[in-house]
Formats: sequence, C-alpha cells, structure tokens
Amino acid sequence: MKSRMLLAWMVGIALVWSGFTAAQTPKAADVPAKESVLKPGDIGAKLLPEKVFFRGQIAPVQARNTGGVRYADGFLVLVGLVDNSGYSSGIREKYQAYFITEVGLEVGGQSLKPGAYGIGFLDNDKFIVMDLGANELFTTSSKKDTDLKHPVPLQVVASGEAGAYRLYKGRDFMDFHRVK
Repeated sequence: MKSRMLLAWMVGIALVWSGFTAAQTPKAADVPAKESVLKPGDIGAKLLPEKVFFRGQIAPVQARNTGGVRYADGFLVLVGLVDNSGYSSGIREKYQAYFITEVGLEVGGQSLKPGAYGIGFLDNDKFIVMDLGANELFTTSSKKDTDLKHPVPLQVVASGEAGAYRLYKGRDFMDFHRVK
C-alpha cells in the first residue's frame, strides 16, 4: 500500500514538474516569425488556388511559376503565372499573372490596397495592375535586369533594401514593399 502511495506521489510530482517546465519553454507560436520569400514549393494549392477568376473566366495557375512573401506577422503576398489562353488577345497581352496581397503595398511608386488583381509586364518596360474585371488600375515603369544569370518565368526575390522585394517575369522586374 505504501509503495502505491509513493508511486502515486512521484507520478503527481512528475506531472506538476512537466507542466511547470512546459510552461517555461517557449512554443513555436511564441517565437516571432521571420519575414521570408516564398518559393513554388512553399505555396502549392494550400495557399494559392489551382484556378482563379478574372474577367468572367477561370484560368489555371501554373504551380511551378509562383512566388510570394510571408511577412513576420503572417500576412502574405502571392503571385502566380496563369494559363491565359482562353482570353481575348487584348486581355492576354496584359493579364499574365494573378496577384494577391493581404497588405497594402507600394508597387512602382503606386499604392495597391489588399486584394486580388491581374498583372502583367508590357512592352516598353511597363507594368500593369488590373482589378478582377480587367479594368486598368495603374500602369507604371518596370525595369530589365540584364545581369540576371538564370531568368525563370516568374520569381520573387528580396532586393537589397530591408522589406523590399522584386517580382521578376524573366528579366523584367517590378519593385514592391509593404506600406503601414
């Protein structure tokens, strides 16, 4: 009987101690997240839908050509090239990617509110942002990176400035950063 009581007492102390140490150990949720660039493997169908709506049609997103940013507070910016073959040539030349932002951004000197958009890189170093009805919100200048060693269809990379990023389509790029 005494051995059972001793065992019960020891188990009770062990449970209390484990609860105390667990309370003292920081959990992953307590540690601030780090701002990071998202690659296609990070995004997948769990963050960006396989198909998106734009100008009255549904277009598939090219999962291998996606990118984005996860901010330290968990908010996201996501972008993916789309298969725009079902659209008229006028829309097809402008609508190349689906862009979702959960935060306000400055894109090429223009303000962009949280939302979903159609975007594209145009001839003569121009970048266009459209609402989901294909109405042009703004056009701004884009740049070419002739020093880029291995251009890919689409990528997001951190630029040299803290909190600033570049959205590339091939060698064409657009700078963006979060606004408070």
